[in-house]
Amino acid sequence: MATLAPPVTDTGRDTPPAAPTTRRRGHRGGSKAGKPGPVTYTLLTLVALVSIFPLYWTLVAGSHTNAEIAATPPPFLPNASLFDNFQAALEQAPIGKAILNSVLVAGSITVGTVLFCTLAGFAFAKLQFRGKGVLLGLVIGTMMVPTQLAVIPLFMMIAELQWVNQLQAVILPTLVSAFGVFFMRQYLISALPNELLEAGRVDGASTFRIFWSIVVPVARPAMAVLAMLTFLTAWNEFFWPLIALTTANPTVQVALAGLGSGYVPQRSVIMAGTLLGTLPVLIVFTILGKQIVGGIMQGAVKG
Repeated sequence: MATLAPPVTDTGRDTPPAAPTTRRRGHRGGSKAGKPGPVTYTLLTLVALVSIFPLYWTLVAGSHTNAEIAATPPPFLPNASLFDNFQAALEQAPIGKAILNSVLVAGSITVGTVLFCTLAGFAFAKLQFRGKGVLLGLVIGTMMVPTQLAVIPLFMMIAELQWVNQLQAVILPTLVSAFGVFFMRQYLISALPNELLEAGRVDGASTFRIFWSIVVPVARPAMAVLAMLTFLTAWNEFFWPLIALTTANPTVQVALAGLGSGYVPQRSVIMAGTLLGTLPVLIVFTILGKQIVGGIMQGAVKG
């Protein structure tokens, strides 16, 4: 008995033709999709030049005399008189001591603020305790109180403690900020999974061990941003150091306020002193810039 062979299907005819491959064109600004082009680089260059110009003008003005700065057109290149103006600024105010004081003050405030605000932010974000909502509301409410209202009682307190003209009078009142606590809380709520905390508790880790081994690595990007903002704020602070310190033991901003005094302000000396007071900040952020950006990018990749 003959058996029928299975039908042979022509796969070449039945298979639909492949869709033609199309090559995506790049955007107008670049040669390939997703890559910046000439327009992007032009805009970035303009923004960079506008941002750098005030610092460059400080360098130019600090290296000329008042007459040369007031000339028409003004100079646009630095001059050799910069070091003479540096010497005049150092003679008129204790700039060197002021820079050292500002490094100590800003560094101490930054370390304390990042540590305490991260601890408080973790507690408000992930821990459960009685009165949590009320305490958080009080912390946020302090952000609405003007700083000037606390100056008189704060000065009376440091006078009672005999801290007038001492650096701890400037450091201790600002070791914790309400903004830092709220900032770290908001970041940890979304960036720190509850499963990590539960895993740490299952392994028998204490709350401090969980904070140091789990919370700190996760919070590193936010801590870097908070440290940058806190350091700049502490370095540029003028109002409270002017009250708590004297001209014999000043910070940078207080020392710069005493430059160029006279009937005709010596703008070139003021600019030279300002440049001296700005250089440490530029050096710090040149050294730590990669770490700050690396921490932010690491947090973005993990998230």
